[in-house]
Amino acid sequence: MPSTIRVEAARIPDRDRLLEALRHEGLDAEPEDEIGIVVPIGQADGELFHQVEGVVFSVGAPFVPIEHEGVIYIRPPVG
Repeated sequence: MPSTIRVEAARIPDRDRLLEALRHEGLDAEPEDEIGIVVPIGQADGELFHQVEGVVFSVGAPFVPIEHEGVIYIRPPVG
């Protein structure tokens, strides 16, 4: 089981806003590459996706978090 989970945003500005919001929520999130964020899973492995989802919505970003193979992707809504 991995000790971290990767979050990928669509663009650098989105990544920066999400990174700031995750840190504000008390998560030890760190930037990785241009659009990635790495978050230690720690004790909240089942809750991390829901925390990221809540942060995305609280930031007001028009994006949808999707978890796939250990990575949470933050992408624009389809439609």
